[in-house]
Amino acid sequence: MEYGIFGLIILIADIYAVYNILTSGASTLAKVIWTLVVFFLPVLGFIAWLVAGPRGSSARI
Repeated sequence: MEYGIFGLIILIADIYAVYNILTSGASTLAKVIWTLVVFFLPVLGFIAWLVAGPRGSSARI
């Protein structure tokens, strides 16, 4: 049961990441690369996106 809950949390986090990637102001190539990274490496891709993902022009201060 614990693995199912963990998998659901990862799925929700990845959907959130992909949504934010696709709605960011980054270039199309960056969006495609980040989406593929999150898709093929769900946990590591999500963590990498949190640390260094595309933020777009509005998040840079």
